[in-house]
Amino acid sequence: MIGSVLAAYYAVGHPQVGGLDALFAHPVVSQKLSFLPDMSDPNSYIPLLIIPLLVQWWSVWYPGAEPGGGGYVAQRMLAAKNEKHALAASAFFNVCHYAVRPWPWILVALASLVVFPDMASLQAAFPNIPEHLVKDDLAYSAMLTFLPVGVLGLVVASLVSAYVSTISTSLNWGASYFVNDFYARFVKPDATDKQQVFVGRLATVVLMLLASLMALALDNALQGFRLLLTVGAGTGLLFLLRWFWSKINAWSEISAMVFSFLFSVFFEFGPFESLLDWQRMLLSVAWTTLGWMAVTLLTQAESRETLDKFWRQIGFNKRELVCGLLVALVATIATYAALFATGYLLYGQISLAILLTIIASAGGYFTYRYGFKNN
Repeated sequence: MIGSVLAAYYAVGHPQVGGLDALFAHPVVSQKLSFLPDMSDPNSYIPLLIIPLLVQWWSVWYPGAEPGGGGYVAQRMLAAKNEKHALAASAFFNVCHYAVRPWPWILVALASLVVFPDMASLQAAFPNIPEHLVKDDLAYSAMLTFLPVGVLGLVVASLVSAYVSTISTSLNWGASYFVNDFYARFVKPDATDKQQVFVGRLATVVLMLLASLMALALDNALQGFRLLLTVGAGTGLLFLLRWFWSKINAWSEISAMVFSFLFSVFFEFGPFESLLDWQRMLLSVAWTTLGWMAVTLLTQAESRETLDKFWRQIGFNKRELVCGLLVALVATIATYAALFATGYLLYGQISLAILLTIIASAGGYFTYRYGFKNN
Protein backbone atom coordinates (compact mmCIF):
# COMPACT_ATOMS: atom_id res chain seq x y z
CA MET A 1 0.00 0.00 0.00
CA ILE A 2 2.80 2.40 0.92
CA GLY A 3 4.58 1.60 -2.35
CA SER A 4 1.49 2.30 -4.44
CA VAL A 5 0.86 5.61 -2.63
CA LEU A 6 4.48 6.69 -3.20
CA ALA A 7 4.19 5.81 -6.90
CA ALA A 8 0.99 7.87 -7.18
CA TYR A 9 2.50 10.84 -5.33
CA TYR A 10 5.48 11.11 -7.67
CA ALA A 11 3.36 10.35 -10.76
CA VAL A 12 0.99 13.24 -10.01
CA GLY A 13 3.96 15.48 -9.24
CA HIS A 14 5.67 14.77 -12.57
CA PRO A 15 6.50 18.04 -14.39
CA GLN A 16 4.40 17.06 -17.41
CA VAL A 17 1.42 16.30 -15.16
CA GLY A 18 1.61 19.37 -12.94
CA GLY A 19 -0.38 18.22 -9.92
CA LEU A 20 -3.84 16.83 -9.23
CA ASP A 21 -5.90 19.72 -10.59
CA ALA A 22 -3.88 19.90 -13.80
CA LEU A 23 -4.15 16.13 -14.19
CA PHE A 24 -7.97 16.11 -14.02
CA ALA A 25 -8.18 19.16 -16.27
CA HIS A 26 -6.03 17.60 -19.01
CA PRO A 27 -8.16 17.04 -22.14
CA VAL A 28 -7.12 13.38 -22.48
CA VAL A 29 -7.69 12.57 -18.80
CA SER A 30 -10.98 14.46 -18.47
CA GLN A 31 -12.52 12.02 -20.97
CA LYS A 32 -11.58 9.09 -18.71
CA LEU A 33 -13.11 10.28 -15.43
CA SER A 34 -16.70 9.14 -15.95
CA PHE A 35 -17.83 6.20 -13.82
CA LEU A 36 -20.02 4.86 -16.62
CA PRO A 37 -18.48 3.67 -19.91
CA ASP A 38 -19.46 5.03 -23.31
CA MET A 39 -23.10 3.88 -23.61
CA SER A 40 -23.04 4.39 -27.37
CA ASP A 41 -20.35 1.71 -27.82
CA PRO A 42 -21.49 -1.89 -27.10
CA ASN A 43 -17.87 -3.04 -27.08
CA SER A 44 -17.36 -0.68 -24.14
CA TYR A 45 -20.47 -0.86 -21.97
CA ILE A 46 -21.15 -4.61 -22.37
CA PRO A 47 -17.81 -5.92 -20.98
CA LEU A 48 -17.28 -3.03 -18.52
CA LEU A 49 -20.80 -2.65 -17.10
CA ILE A 50 -23.36 -5.23 -18.24
CA ILE A 51 -21.25 -8.38 -17.83
CA PRO A 52 -19.88 -7.52 -14.34
CA LEU A 53 -23.31 -6.48 -13.02
CA LEU A 54 -25.38 -9.30 -14.50
CA VAL A 55 -23.02 -12.25 -14.91
CA GLN A 56 -19.50 -11.98 -13.56
CA TRP A 57 -20.18 -11.45 -9.83
CA TRP A 58 -22.05 -14.75 -9.40
CA SER A 59 -20.53 -16.90 -12.13
CA VAL A 60 -16.77 -16.30 -12.03
CA TRP A 61 -14.32 -17.52 -9.42
CA TYR A 62 -11.42 -15.18 -8.75
CA PRO A 63 -8.71 -15.63 -6.07
CA GLY A 64 -9.66 -13.69 -2.98
CA ALA A 65 -13.17 -12.90 -4.24
CA GLU A 66 -14.75 -16.33 -4.60
CA PRO A 67 -18.57 -16.35 -4.74
CA GLY A 68 -19.69 -18.42 -1.78
CA GLY A 69 -16.25 -18.39 -0.17
CA GLY A 70 -13.17 -20.45 -0.97
CA GLY A 71 -9.85 -21.77 0.24
CA TYR A 72 -7.83 -18.79 -0.98
CA VAL A 73 -9.20 -16.57 1.78
CA ALA A 74 -9.98 -19.41 4.18
CA GLN A 75 -6.31 -20.33 4.61
CA ARG A 76 -5.62 -16.78 5.81
CA MET A 77 -8.66 -16.74 8.11
CA LEU A 78 -7.73 -20.11 9.61
CA ALA A 79 -4.30 -18.72 10.48
CA ALA A 80 -5.86 -16.02 12.70
CA LYS A 81 -5.95 -16.22 16.50
CA ASN A 82 -9.71 -16.61 16.73
CA GLU A 83 -12.94 -15.91 14.85
CA LYS A 84 -13.02 -12.21 15.76
CA HIS A 85 -9.46 -11.74 14.53
CA ALA A 86 -10.35 -13.56 11.30
CA LEU A 87 -13.38 -11.30 10.77
CA ALA A 88 -11.41 -8.15 11.56
CA ALA A 89 -8.55 -9.14 9.25
CA SER A 90 -10.97 -9.94 6.41
CA ALA A 91 -12.78 -6.63 6.88
CA PHE A 92 -9.48 -4.71 6.97
CA PHE A 93 -8.30 -6.44 3.80
CA ASN A 94 -11.52 -5.73 1.89
CA VAL A 95 -11.61 -2.05 2.88
CA CYS A 96 -7.95 -1.57 1.89
CA HIS A 97 -8.22 -3.68 -1.25
CA TYR A 98 -11.43 -2.20 -2.66
CA ALA A 99 -11.75 1.26 -1.07
CA VAL A 100 -8.18 2.51 -0.62
CA ARG A 101 -5.69 0.82 -2.91
CA PRO A 102 -7.43 1.35 -6.29
CA TRP A 103 -6.98 5.14 -6.23
CA PRO A 104 -3.17 5.19 -6.18
CA TRP A 105 -3.24 2.80 -9.15
CA ILE A 106 -5.84 4.94 -10.94
CA LEU A 107 -3.83 8.11 -10.42
CA VAL A 108 -0.68 6.51 -11.84
CA ALA A 109 -2.68 5.25 -14.82
CA LEU A 110 -4.19 8.67 -15.49
CA ALA A 111 -0.79 10.35 -15.18
CA SER A 112 0.65 7.87 -17.67
CA LEU A 113 -1.89 9.06 -20.26
CA VAL A 114 -0.24 12.48 -20.07
CA VAL A 115 3.39 11.38 -19.95
CA PHE A 116 3.03 8.49 -22.44
CA PRO A 117 0.12 9.42 -24.71
CA ASP A 118 0.66 6.60 -27.22
CA MET A 119 2.44 3.29 -27.80
CA ALA A 120 5.30 4.97 -29.62
CA SER A 121 6.24 6.92 -26.49
CA LEU A 122 6.16 3.71 -24.45
CA GLN A 123 8.35 1.98 -27.02
CA ALA A 124 10.80 4.87 -26.83
CA ALA A 125 10.94 4.54 -23.04
CA PHE A 126 11.74 0.82 -23.33
CA PRO A 127 13.72 0.46 -26.57
CA ASN A 128 15.08 -2.98 -25.62
CA ILE A 129 11.65 -4.58 -25.18
CA PRO A 130 10.23 -6.39 -28.25
CA GLU A 131 7.53 -4.36 -29.94
CA HIS A 132 4.84 -7.03 -29.56
CA LEU A 133 5.24 -6.88 -25.76
CA VAL A 134 4.69 -3.12 -25.55
CA LYS A 135 1.09 -2.92 -24.34
CA ASP A 136 -0.97 -0.58 -22.16
CA ASP A 137 0.02 -2.42 -18.97
CA LEU A 138 3.64 -1.34 -19.49
CA ALA A 139 2.67 2.25 -18.65
CA TYR A 140 2.77 1.60 -14.89
CA SER A 141 6.34 0.33 -15.12
CA ALA A 142 7.24 3.29 -17.30
CA MET A 143 5.96 5.74 -14.67
CA LEU A 144 8.15 4.08 -12.04
CA THR A 145 11.26 5.08 -13.97
CA PHE A 146 10.75 8.67 -12.77
CA LEU A 147 10.94 7.78 -9.07
CA PRO A 148 13.96 8.87 -7.02
CA VAL A 149 16.45 6.07 -6.42
CA GLY A 150 15.56 5.39 -2.76
CA VAL A 151 11.82 5.61 -3.37
CA LEU A 152 12.14 3.34 -6.41
CA GLY A 153 13.74 0.71 -4.18
CA LEU A 154 10.82 0.89 -1.72
CA VAL A 155 8.23 0.66 -4.50
CA VAL A 156 9.99 -2.28 -6.16
CA ALA A 157 10.23 -3.99 -2.76
CA SER A 158 6.49 -3.46 -2.27
CA LEU A 159 5.75 -4.98 -5.69
CA VAL A 160 7.97 -7.96 -4.93
CA SER A 161 6.24 -8.39 -1.57
CA ALA A 162 2.82 -8.29 -3.22
CA TYR A 163 3.94 -10.86 -5.79
CA VAL A 164 5.48 -13.18 -3.18
CA SER A 165 2.40 -13.08 -0.94
CA THR A 166 0.14 -13.90 -3.88
CA ILE A 167 2.26 -16.65 -5.40
CA SER A 168 2.99 -18.24 -2.02
CA THR A 169 -0.73 -18.41 -1.29
CA SER A 170 -1.40 -20.09 -4.63
CA LEU A 171 1.52 -22.52 -4.31
CA ASN A 172 0.67 -23.48 -0.72
CA TRP A 173 -2.94 -23.95 -1.71
CA GLY A 174 -2.10 -26.07 -4.75
CA ALA A 175 0.41 -28.20 -2.82
CA SER A 176 -2.14 -28.77 -0.04
CA TYR A 177 -4.65 -30.03 -2.61
CA PHE A 178 -2.11 -32.42 -4.09
CA VAL A 179 -0.90 -33.78 -0.75
CA ASN A 180 -4.13 -33.94 1.27
CA ASP A 181 -6.68 -34.70 -1.44
CA PHE A 182 -4.61 -36.91 -3.74
CA TYR A 183 -1.32 -38.26 -2.38
CA ALA A 184 -2.33 -38.96 1.23
CA ARG A 185 -5.79 -40.14 0.23
CA PHE A 186 -5.17 -42.35 -2.81
CA VAL A 187 -1.44 -42.91 -3.33
CA LYS A 188 -0.09 -43.49 0.20
CA PRO A 189 -2.68 -43.21 2.99
CA ASP A 190 -0.09 -44.24 5.60
CA ALA A 191 2.42 -41.54 4.58
CA THR A 192 4.35 -40.03 7.48
CA ASP A 193 4.44 -36.30 8.15
CA LYS A 194 7.98 -36.17 6.77
CA GLN A 195 6.92 -37.85 3.52
CA GLN A 196 3.93 -35.52 3.15
CA VAL A 197 6.13 -32.45 3.68
CA PHE A 198 8.59 -33.72 1.05
CA VAL A 199 5.80 -34.34 -1.49
CA GLY A 200 4.36 -30.90 -0.71
CA ARG A 201 7.71 -29.26 -1.41
CA LEU A 202 8.06 -31.23 -4.64
CA ALA A 203 4.54 -30.22 -5.71
CA THR A 204 5.39 -26.58 -4.97
CA VAL A 205 8.42 -26.69 -7.27
CA VAL A 206 6.46 -28.39 -10.07
CA LEU A 207 3.59 -25.90 -9.79
CA MET A 208 6.02 -22.97 -9.93
CA LEU A 209 7.69 -24.39 -13.05
CA LEU A 210 4.31 -24.89 -14.73
CA ALA A 211 3.28 -21.33 -13.82
CA SER A 212 6.54 -20.00 -15.28
CA LEU A 213 5.94 -21.86 -18.54
CA MET A 214 2.41 -20.48 -18.71
CA ALA A 215 3.73 -16.95 -18.12
CA LEU A 216 6.12 -17.33 -21.06
CA ALA A 217 3.16 -18.26 -23.27
CA LEU A 218 1.33 -15.00 -22.44
CA ASP A 219 1.94 -11.66 -24.14
CA ASN A 220 0.79 -9.29 -21.37
CA ALA A 221 -0.74 -9.06 -17.90
CA LEU A 222 -4.22 -8.44 -19.29
CA GLN A 223 -4.17 -11.79 -21.09
CA GLY A 224 -3.21 -13.52 -17.85
CA PHE A 225 -5.97 -11.72 -15.96
CA ARG A 226 -8.51 -12.62 -18.64
CA LEU A 227 -7.38 -16.25 -18.66
CA LEU A 228 -7.70 -16.39 -14.87
CA LEU A 229 -11.27 -15.13 -15.09
CA THR A 230 -12.21 -17.58 -17.82
CA VAL A 231 -10.59 -20.49 -15.94
CA GLY A 232 -12.98 -19.77 -13.08
CA ALA A 233 -15.92 -18.91 -15.34
CA GLY A 234 -18.97 -21.02 -14.55
CA THR A 235 -17.80 -22.23 -11.13
CA GLY A 236 -19.08 -19.27 -9.11
CA LEU A 237 -22.73 -20.37 -9.15
CA LEU A 238 -21.69 -23.77 -7.81
CA PHE A 239 -19.86 -22.20 -4.86
CA LEU A 240 -22.97 -20.17 -4.03
CA LEU A 241 -25.53 -22.96 -4.48
CA ARG A 242 -23.56 -25.58 -2.53
CA TRP A 243 -24.77 -23.92 0.69
CA PHE A 244 -28.41 -24.22 -0.36
CA TRP A 245 -28.70 -27.19 -2.77
CA SER A 246 -28.00 -30.47 -0.99
CA LYS A 247 -27.65 -32.37 -4.29
CA ILE A 248 -24.26 -30.72 -4.95
CA ASN A 249 -21.43 -33.10 -4.08
CA ALA A 250 -17.67 -33.51 -4.54
CA TRP A 251 -18.11 -34.60 -8.16
CA SER A 252 -19.96 -31.36 -8.85
CA GLU A 253 -16.97 -29.30 -7.75
CA ILE A 254 -14.39 -31.51 -9.45
CA SER A 255 -16.28 -31.48 -12.75
CA ALA A 256 -16.78 -27.70 -12.54
CA MET A 257 -13.05 -27.12 -12.14
CA VAL A 258 -12.20 -29.51 -14.97
CA PHE A 259 -14.83 -28.10 -17.35
CA SER A 260 -13.95 -24.47 -16.64
CA PHE A 261 -10.25 -25.13 -17.26
CA LEU A 262 -10.81 -27.06 -20.48
CA PHE A 263 -13.34 -24.60 -21.91
CA SER A 264 -11.23 -21.56 -20.98
CA VAL A 265 -8.13 -22.99 -22.68
CA PHE A 266 -10.25 -24.06 -25.65
CA PHE A 267 -11.76 -20.60 -26.18
CA GLU A 268 -8.53 -18.74 -25.39
CA PHE A 269 -6.13 -20.66 -27.64
CA GLY A 270 -8.57 -22.19 -30.14
CA PRO A 271 -9.61 -20.76 -33.52
CA PHE A 272 -11.91 -18.11 -32.07
CA GLU A 273 -10.17 -14.87 -33.03
CA SER A 274 -13.51 -13.42 -34.17
CA LEU A 275 -15.00 -13.75 -30.68
CA LEU A 276 -14.65 -10.86 -28.25
CA ASP A 277 -13.28 -11.48 -24.76
CA TRP A 278 -16.65 -11.17 -23.04
CA GLN A 279 -18.23 -13.51 -25.58
CA ARG A 280 -15.62 -16.16 -24.80
CA MET A 281 -16.30 -15.76 -21.09
CA LEU A 282 -20.06 -16.10 -21.56
CA LEU A 283 -19.59 -19.26 -23.60
CA SER A 284 -17.27 -20.67 -20.96
CA VAL A 285 -19.77 -19.82 -18.21
CA ALA A 286 -22.66 -21.42 -20.10
CA TRP A 287 -20.91 -24.68 -21.01
CA THR A 288 -19.22 -25.08 -17.63
CA THR A 289 -22.50 -24.50 -15.78
CA LEU A 290 -24.34 -27.00 -17.96
CA GLY A 291 -21.53 -29.49 -17.43
CA TRP A 292 -21.37 -29.45 -13.63
CA MET A 293 -25.15 -29.32 -13.32
CA ALA A 294 -25.42 -32.44 -15.48
CA VAL A 295 -22.82 -34.20 -13.34
CA THR A 296 -24.69 -33.14 -10.18
CA LEU A 297 -27.97 -34.58 -11.43
CA LEU A 298 -26.33 -37.83 -12.60
CA THR A 299 -24.35 -38.53 -9.42
CA GLN A 300 -25.50 -39.41 -5.93
CA ALA A 301 -25.86 -36.68 -3.34
CA GLU A 302 -24.15 -36.84 0.03
CA SER A 303 -26.08 -38.78 2.65
CA ARG A 304 -28.43 -36.91 4.96
CA GLU A 305 -26.31 -38.06 7.88
CA THR A 306 -23.19 -36.39 6.41
CA LEU A 307 -25.08 -33.17 5.66
CA ASP A 308 -26.63 -33.00 9.13
CA LYS A 309 -23.23 -33.61 10.71
CA PHE A 310 -21.78 -30.72 8.70
CA TRP A 311 -24.56 -28.32 9.68
CA ARG A 312 -24.20 -29.28 13.36
CA GLN A 313 -20.44 -28.81 13.18
CA ILE A 314 -20.71 -25.22 11.92
CA GLY A 315 -23.63 -24.43 14.26
CA PHE A 316 -25.93 -23.42 11.41
CA ASN A 317 -29.25 -21.69 11.98
CA LYS A 318 -31.44 -19.72 9.60
CA ARG A 319 -31.50 -16.54 11.68
CA GLU A 320 -27.71 -16.28 11.63
CA LEU A 321 -27.69 -16.94 7.87
CA VAL A 322 -30.15 -14.12 7.15
CA CYS A 323 -28.30 -11.77 9.49
CA GLY A 324 -24.96 -12.70 7.91
CA LEU A 325 -26.24 -12.06 4.39
CA LEU A 326 -27.65 -8.68 5.46
CA VAL A 327 -24.37 -7.69 7.12
CA ALA A 328 -22.45 -8.76 4.01
CA LEU A 329 -24.71 -6.62 1.80
CA VAL A 330 -24.36 -3.56 4.05
CA ALA A 331 -20.59 -4.04 4.33
CA THR A 332 -20.33 -4.21 0.53
CA ILE A 333 -22.32 -0.97 0.16
CA ALA A 334 -20.15 0.70 2.82
CA THR A 335 -16.93 -0.39 1.12
CA TYR A 336 -17.97 0.89 -2.31
CA ALA A 337 -19.29 4.10 -0.74
CA ALA A 338 -15.82 4.64 0.75
CA LEU A 339 -14.25 3.94 -2.65
CA PHE A 340 -16.35 6.58 -4.43
CA ALA A 341 -16.11 9.01 -1.52
CA THR A 342 -12.33 8.99 -1.95
CA GLY A 343 -12.73 9.51 -5.69
CA TYR A 344 -15.10 12.47 -5.34
CA LEU A 345 -12.78 13.98 -2.72
CA LEU A 346 -9.91 13.77 -5.21
CA TYR A 347 -12.14 15.24 -7.91
CA GLY A 348 -12.97 18.16 -5.62
CA GLN A 349 -16.70 17.30 -5.44
CA ILE A 350 -16.96 17.77 -1.67
CA SER A 351 -20.74 17.41 -1.26
CA LEU A 352 -20.85 13.97 -2.85
CA ALA A 353 -17.73 12.97 -0.94
CA ILE A 354 -19.38 13.92 2.38
CA LEU A 355 -22.62 12.12 1.51
CA LEU A 356 -20.82 8.90 0.58
CA THR A 357 -18.60 9.17 3.66
CA ILE A 358 -21.74 9.30 5.83
CA ILE A 359 -23.12 6.22 4.04
CA ALA A 360 -19.79 4.40 4.46
CA SER A 361 -19.61 5.32 8.15
CA ALA A 362 -23.20 4.20 8.80
CA GLY A 363 -22.59 0.94 6.98
CA GLY A 364 -19.36 0.42 8.87
CA TYR A 365 -21.11 0.94 12.20
CA PHE A 366 -23.90 -1.47 11.23
CA THR A 367 -21.34 -4.07 10.19
CA TYR A 368 -19.42 -3.69 13.45
CA ARG A 369 -22.57 -3.72 15.57
CA TYR A 370 -24.23 -6.76 14.04
CA GLY A 371 -21.30 -8.54 12.41
CA PHE A 372 -18.59 -8.31 15.04
CA LYS A 373 -20.11 -7.64 18.44
CA ASN A 374 -22.58 -10.50 17.99
CA ASN A 375 -19.75 -13.00 17.36
